[in-house]
Formats: sequence, C-alpha cells, structure tokens
Amino acid sequence: MWRRNSLSLARLSSNPSPLLLLRTSPKSHRHGSLARSNSTSPDSASAADPVAWSQSGAHVRFIGTRATCGSAVDLPPATAVADLVKHYSRCYWELSKARLSMLVVATSGTGYILGSGSSIDYLGLCCTCAGTMMVAASANSLNQVFEVKNDARMNRTRQRPLPSGRITRPHAIMWASSMGLAGTTLLACQANMLAAGLAASNLVLYAFVYTPLKQIHPVNTWVGAIVGAIPPLLGWAAASGQISLNSMMLPAALYFWQLPHFMALAYLCRKDYADGGFKMFSLADPSGYRTAWVALRNCLYLLPLGYLAYDWGIASGWFCVESTLLALAISSTAGLFLLNRTAKNARRMFHASLLYLPVFMGGLLLHRRSDNELPVAAENSNQLAELSSSSLDGELAEPPTPRKNRRPAQSRPPVAYASIAPFPFLPAPYVRD
Repeated sequence: MWRRNSLSLARLSSNPSPLLLLRTSPKSHRHGSLARSNSTSPDSASAADPVAWSQSGAHVRFIGTRATCGSAVDLPPATAVADLVKHYSRCYWELSKARLSMLVVATSGTGYILGSGSSIDYLGLCCTCAGTMMVAASANSLNQVFEVKNDARMNRTRQRPLPSGRITRPHAIMWASSMGLAGTTLLACQANMLAAGLAASNLVLYAFVYTPLKQIHPVNTWVGAIVGAIPPLLGWAAASGQISLNSMMLPAALYFWQLPHFMALAYLCRKDYADGGFKMFSLADPSGYRTAWVALRNCLYLLPLGYLAYDWGIASGWFCVESTLLALAISSTAGLFLLNRTAKNARRMFHASLLYLPVFMGGLLLHRRSDNELPVAAENSNQLAELSSSSLDGELAEPPTPRKNRRPAQSRPPVAYASIAPFPFLPAPYVRD
C-alpha cells in the first residue's frame, strides 16, 4: 500500500484509541486530498470532498477512523487520484464559466450552420465548436484571474476557485493560456485562419479590454456586447471562409439582445457590483429610468431583423413572423420595466431575454434557406437564358411567341412588408459622467 511519507502523524496521548492527525504546512498551496482545513472535529463528508477541505482552510485535519496505538494510515492511490481529479475538474469548470461558454458555442455553431449553405460539414462543425469552447474557457479564466480581488468582495463570486483559494493564480494562468492556444490552433488547422483570427481577437478584446473597462467606465457593457456578437460571425467564417452581409444577421441579434439582458442583470445586482468596484451603467442611475430606456431601445432594434433575414434570403417568411412576435414579447417586458422599475419587472425582463435567444436561433435554423432554394423568378430567368442560348446555336428561327400559361413569379407574403419601420436613433451608449 502507498503511504504518505510527506505527512507527519501525531497521536493524542489523552485517548487510548487516538485519532490520527494530518498536519500540513500553514503556507502549503496543495489542493485536493492535501488541501487545508479549519475544522477541528472529524468530518467524513468533508474529508471525502477536497473542495470542502480547501474552503475551510486550517492547518490540522482529523482524518480516518479511530486506530490503535502504533497503527499507520494507508490511503489507496486510486482514492487520492480520484480526489485530485474531482477537485481540479470542478475548479476548471468554474474557471471556464462552462455554462456561459456553452452558450457561446451554441451561437458559434448556429453561425456555422447558417454559413454552410446546403451542405454541412459535421466534422468541421464539431471542430469549430470545440475550438470556440476552448477559447471561451480561456477568456473567462483570464477574466477571473484579473478580478480576484473584486470577486472576493462580491457575495455571488467569492466562492469561485481563485478568491476561495482552491487553486493558485499561476495555475489558473497556465490553464487559460493552454486552452486559448489549443483552441486557436484547432480553428486554424481545421477551419481557416479567418476563424482563428476572430477567435484570438475576441479573446484579447474580452480579457484585456472589456475586463479592465469594468472598473473604469460604464461603456464596458457595450464592449461586452461586441464580444458576444463575434462568435456567430466566427462560425460563419469557419464554414464559408468569408464575411458577407448575410453573416451579420445573427451577430446583430446577439448584440442588441445582450443590452436588455445585461441591463436587467446589472439592475438586479447593483449592490454586488458596487461592492466589487465595477462601474456599471445602473450604478449611475439610481432611479433606473435610463437603464430601462436603454433596454427598451435595444429590444426595438430586434424588430426588423426578421424581415431582413427574409429579404436577404437567409430564412423564410415564417421566420419573419416568429421573429417579430419574439421581439414584441421581449419589448413588452422592457416596457413594463420602464413603467414600473422594480426588481420583479427587471427579473421578468431577464427571464424573457433567456427565452428569446434559443427560440430566435432555433427558428432561424428551422426556417433557414440553403443555396439551392432559389426564388421562382430566378428559375424562370435561368430557363429563358438557356432557351435563348440554344436557339442561337441552331438555325435562325422566328421570334418566339410568349407563353400564355407561364407561371408568374412568386410574390412576397404581405407580412414581409409589415416589419419595415424606420428607427431614427442609433444603437450607441448614452453615458453621463
């Protein structure tokens, strides 16, 4: 059996069947099964959980069961390894903000499918999603590395791996660097350099521009919205190898959607953000009036996106209807928040934003048009071109008579024209110092 030679065992002389003490150095940075604890009573549950050990933080730990004098503690290597794997897996999961990173992957995958046309390369889709996940994990980890002191002052973030001391800062930097390098390399090798460049640029923008701006100026929310809009553009570029006007549809939706989403969150967490030292837009707006107006204005920007997706040939007319209804629904919650600025209405707008994005992307995928779906008018013009070229190859003939039973070109559904509305205001932040 493997014995822990590096640990000193002490016996309690007052008890004929003493508990064995596991002593660790006060300055030890070891984790997992060697983590510190401040508990002075036997606790089998926390002994089996290395994360609970690290959160308690003492130098002496009771372990094992009662033993006779002179006995030794034998710990199987498999148990120690399992504890370490469990501990670091949880730390990496929290450092990466895995749920947020998976949302980023979903937007990138949607952009990839939209940019693929009629034929989808599923291997390329998987590689793009994997590379996006790695880069997103790297960006979120670096964000926490730079905000350790801020997170330690906030109730909802003080239990993260770095503020709680469950992992060291150099270890987190090594994890973030390896993930960022691996993700960018995967995108460069399996997709193209354009996608890899977008991923690397977004990593720099999030970690080294957006993160420090949070402590400087409220414009950080708009910079963060740009960061969130790039992943679907990355997916489109990975599939098509280029950036076109059509590729801006989903990024525009992500940009405008993030403003009401983050305004609701910033309003609900005002105290936490103030304690953490972050310069959020809602902190300079005690009444919440300007915060609600920003949210409503960007909800209204979502209204014409359904028509544009139809007009640009990205989706069918049904998506135009669905997108307009979704935009009206989230705009109604923003309007209620503007009229009555309470935490309840802010939470309702936040939940509506969580529902909006997956439904919008799902409808866009369901009603998307591939490259082979051409309008009837284009098909008729192609047929006429083929007929005229074939007649020129043969003998000269009389001018063709017009066909009486010719199928007319398909007209747009009336609802396609109902979404056209002028928006005389720009989607730019309005901040008063």
